Amino acid sequence: RIAAPPLPQEAGWSEVQAILDSLREVVAPRLDACGPAEMRGLLDALSGRFVPAGPSGAPSRGRLDVLPTGRNFYSVDVRNLPTTTAWRIGFQSANLILERHLQDHGDHLRQLGLSVWGTATMRTGGDDIAQAMALMGVRPVWATGSQRVDDFEILPLSLLDRPRVDVTLRVSGFFRDAFANLIRLFDAAVQAVAALDEPDDLNPLAAKVRAERETLLQSGLDEEAARRQAGWRIFGAKPGAYGAGVQGAIDGRLWQSREDLAEVYLNWGGYAYGGSDEGTAAREQFAQRLSQVQAVLQNQDNREHDLLDSNDYYQFQGGMLAAVESLSGEAAASYHGDHSQPDLPKIRTLKEELNRVIRSRAANPKWIDGVKRHGYKGAFELAATVDNLFAFDATTQLIDDHQYALLADAYLLDPATRDFVREHNPHALRDMTERMLEAQQRGMWQEPGEYREALENLLLDIEEDG
Repeated sequence: RIAAPPLPQEAGWSEVQAILDSLREVVAPRLDACGPAEMRGLLDALSGRFVPAGPSGAPSRGRLDVLPTGRNFYSVDVRNLPTTTAWRIGFQSANLILERHLQDHGDHLRQLGLSVWGTATMRTGGDDIAQAMALMGVRPVWATGSQRVDDFEILPLSLLDRPRVDVTLRVSGFFRDAFANLIRLFDAAVQAVAALDEPDDLNPLAAKVRAERETLLQSGLDEEAARRQAGWRIFGAKPGAYGAGVQGAIDGRLWQSREDLAEVYLNWGGYAYGGSDEGTAAREQFAQRLSQVQAVLQNQDNREHDLLDSNDYYQFQGGMLAAVESLSGEAAASYHGDHSQPDLPKIRTLKEELNRVIRSRAANPKWIDGVKRHGYKGAFELAATVDNLFAFDATTQLIDDHQYALLADAYLLDPATRDFVREHNPHALRDMTERMLEAQQRGMWQEPGEYREALENLLLDIEEDG
């Protein structure tokens, strides 16, 4: 329960008091009702009884109507995507990344790689697709009354006052399956922008498509095939496949260098979608697109998880960054879009976001004490954090030595936490220790100093314990 003692009656405190009152009187009761509602819904379903329907979404994004859980949730009407709200957020976020890149690099962003997930699209109404369209200088058109997206309009360069951005999408398998209409919409927008007669430096998409089409025509392709291949900008796993493949390589230790992980990412995601293409093998074209990318972006739509508690982030954004830099031979910018507050999106570099997550959650004693209440699962969460930290370093090379040391101190060398993991999940203790030593052996944790001997001794103790 949330205690809300009286606050000093000073300027601003009345607003804080109102928030605390709302948390206590509105949010807390709904959260308390989730457990019983989940159990009741499960038992009703197993008994063949009716389970009431309810909306889906992220409570942390203001969707308190999804609480209590335990209902048969429904999603969105895909014909309304991207919604007008998603367009507002996507347009604002697009401007933020353009400003950040210009500030960081002194030139306009012209080539971007963006990962788009289906689950996030369900929760947000299409923030990511709206952002990609805004970067290209294209706006959805909604039908009056129904608010269904039935067309798009191309914004003139005079209104944009900057170059259009050539956006390459890497979509998830679920997005491919659930949002074919958005694939068609984005592909149609790409083809329309590519057909514009605009200066090359202001429309890099059209310039690239024209140049590649000529090359393909000279290689013997017919006009239509050359036009389609030159215009491919949506890629994903082959039909029926999901993920990005990188996790399997890392977990199985089936890699020697970052280039190996880039190769896995390219092989897994090298299938083109859009128009008449529904998973056409296009690994070479996917590699060509990524070799030209200046910046890699992934958005996060809520604060109910973070970069280090899911393997999908390093697989998609980490894998893309590894591929881009391996193919181009140059460092690429990497950004994290924070859309957790729809009215205030933020753009950080991926390094800034990783630093924030490590300090605020992964190495935070309060979080560690919290997971200890969950026994086996709590120890598993610690091990998953170490695995994901390691994998982000393998794919992005953005983890510093002191950050490995932070987690080693907090999880493995702190006696209380080490004993907790040993008692509740000894396999997790071994996995974390081996992963830290693997980081040292691969040269990722470059100067471990005394940590090497401490972790080696810990591993010997674990093996002696059986």
